[in-house]
Amino acid sequence: MKTPIWIEAAINGPWGKERQPGIPIAIPNIVADGIAAVEAGAAIVHLHVYDLETGRQRDDWELYAQAIEGIRAKVDAIVYPTIPILGSGYAGDMIGSGRYTHLEELAKRGLVEWGVLDPGSCNWTTFAGIPGGEAGFIYQNPGEHIREGMAVAQAHRIHPSYAIYEPGFTRLGAALAKAYPGMPTPIYRLMFSDAFAWGFPPKPYALEAHLALLAECAPQAPVMIAGLGVDLSDIVAPAVARGVHVRAGLEDAPFGETRSNAELIAHMVRKVEAAGGRPASVAEVRTDLHMRRVA
Repeated sequence: MKTPIWIEAAINGPWGKERQPGIPIAIPNIVADGIAAVEAGAAIVHLHVYDLETGRQRDDWELYAQAIEGIRAKVDAIVYPTIPILGSGYAGDMIGSGRYTHLEELAKRGLVEWGVLDPGSCNWTTFAGIPGGEAGFIYQNPGEHIREGMAVAQAHRIHPSYAIYEPGFTRLGAALAKAYPGMPTPIYRLMFSDAFAWGFPPKPYALEAHLALLAECAPQAPVMIAGLGVDLSDIVAPAVARGVHVRAGLEDAPFGETRSNAELIAHMVRKVEAAGGRPASVAEVRTDLHMRRVA
């Protein structure tokens, strides 16, 4: 029997069209791409929303609500928003007093099951930009911000989707999760990159290192491979063999990707199936998470 593997579609991302000209920006296009990704095999859709005049991210709960409701009116899927990349020009226009204001407003309306929560900070610089003097920036998640996100997740029964940019994110995230016993199970989304000088490259040894640490810190947690500016081809098969879930889409793909989100998800489905897995349905994802909570 083939292993059910969750497939997440990350359909746009923080950079606007500068690095990925094909990403959807307007709400109707975001909705169309989200639906197409689910029809191609994704059970989960992760998205950003934007100010149409500037093309920059705008974390307005009402924009997110339009996108989420538009997708879920046509397909059943877990659809969840991002948070601002504090410390960078990509943070866009933050709405409200905190980075989790929009998530809480969506949760109050029953529109979210998951939310981004990144348990750590790190330097972001591209390998391509280093020779020209690119300074990059520090992606900032101060402790009080992380705890704000934890409190929202605990209060509204939202699963945190941890982006694990560095191994320390796993250690801090696991320790904090124990301090919030009413919070639903976090998903550990291991972030790899070919473009950025953080974390690990997408290599089998790197996957094994992450999984060894998780076995100590959070042995029962669900795990997913993802990244930014990355080709995950070398680690899909070993991930599937270990029951690790996968993410694809224009947010994660190497910069300048010409395929659509639906094409990227369809390609990932084929790789998962070739490795002995099959795309999990959204019902299977929810049941898996419920059983972990019960356990």
